[in-house]
Amino acid sequence: FVGAFLAEIIGNIIPNQRMDRLVKYVKVLDEKLSKIPIELLNNLLNNEEFVDLIEEGFVQASRALTDERRQYIASIISNGILDDNIELAESKYLLKMIQELNDIEIVWLCYYGYGNEFDIRTEFYEKHKNVLKEIKVYLGDGKEIANKAAIQKSYIDHLARLKLVVHKFRTDKSTGSPKNKSSREPEISGTNITTLGKLLLKQMDLIEEGKK
Repeated sequence: FVGAFLAEIIGNIIPNQRMDRLVKYVKVLDEKLSKIPIELLNNLLNNEEFVDLIEEGFVQASRALTDERRQYIASIISNGILDDNIELAESKYLLKMIQELNDIEIVWLCYYGYGNEFDIRTEFYEKHKNVLKEIKVYLGDGKEIANKAAIQKSYIDHLARLKLVVHKFRTDKSTGSPKNKSSREPEISGTNITTLGKLLLKQMDLIEEGKK
């Protein structure tokens, strides 16, 4: 029974799902590429980096579960073609980067991207409150709350490891050293988006150029 169950998944469900995702992605990508001068696209046909970028987009789109992620992938490709300030190889690097991010982490990155746009940031927070509301653990809370808080913290720490955000730490005024929590971790006083984080959001069409 298990063998037949797995055979159904491998033989039918996965290929059909991937084909369905690719069909949806092609429509999105075609719409974006149709806005680019055909002469520019024709000149790129023999460019190996361009073909490699398109191929990477299809690979990721075949695993993209949401319409939003398909939009992100197509935007990075189309913006990479049009933006003279970024190389095609760098666009592929950004594609590889969003492959490492789940949808929740992208929501957090957007939130930090609106750092100084208080009205937009507040509206965005209200829209995604279920993701962005800080999970605090108090004495007597069960293991479930602690687990949820640890996972939420890991999302933000992952963004920091990828250099998309940077933490600011509270310091001891007398020593100048970072203050530590009881767990010996430095206390974070704030988190800001980095230049790389802003670039990624811009190429994904999630933030306007020039936003601080």
